Amino acid sequence: MSRIRQPSPRRDLPQDQVDRPLSAFARDYADGEAVPRHSHERSQLLYATRGVMRIATDAAGFVVPPGHALWMPAGEPHRVAIEGEVAMRALFLRADAAAAGPPATTVLAVSPLLRELILAACAEPLEWDPAGRGGHLAALTLDEIARARRLPFRVPEPRDPRLLRLAAALRADPASPRRLDEWADLAGASPRTLERLFRTETGMGFARWRQTLRLTEAAARLAGGEAPARVAAAVGYASASAFGAAFRAAFGVTPGAAR
Repeated sequence: MSRIRQPSPRRDLPQDQVDRPLSAFARDYADGEAVPRHSHERSQLLYATRGVMRIATDAAGFVVPPGHALWMPAGEPHRVAIEGEVAMRALFLRADAAAAGPPATTVLAVSPLLRELILAACAEPLEWDPAGRGGHLAALTLDEIARARRLPFRVPEPRDPRLLRLAAALRADPASPRRLDEWADLAGASPRTLERLFRTETGMGFARWRQTLRLTEAAARLAGGEAPARVAAAVGYASASAFGAAFRAAFGVTPGAAR
């Protein structure tokens, strides 16, 4: 089997090179834009004040709606897809500062304080004064990152071609009611084989993987302003109450609050 070629780290951003523990990057993206697969020498906190980012690593897909950020360890290959007009405000963290974040790619809840700190960091010069305002902002930002709640906006990515066909079909139509045995012909494997592959490659059975996909898609739709009842139907829940209970159990907030 051929090995995935690792992308070279991007060296065109000064934020990856500046001699500061933390640097900020601001850019606005149009709906439908995409950033191809790449990596960075430093860890990142990817945040958007508006719009939804879909970020895929080789291991999983992540939906990052407003009010949340994605922690990305240094050297992690990833690609970004933009939904709606996205105002990205990202932080790059040197290795010593990156100890504040999780060891793996993770979606974090962004507190009102962390949001303001990110925006304030974007207003600082690239080489801010370590003994001045920039230094104080950086220290408080790292504390807030360490305290941020970690959220399950992660859908493990299968590798087997049979599972990839099934996963693509469900992403296109997350409301599909088809059972695993009904996916067998499309996938080209028996239901037992598919279930075994799901557990081996994603760490969860088919039913749990599909629910994770549905709830993650729901979070993206809610962030886009869709009504909870409409979102529930779009991702395959028979009732708004069942959807609300599942969403609250996964994310700790009601669909209305998420919207």
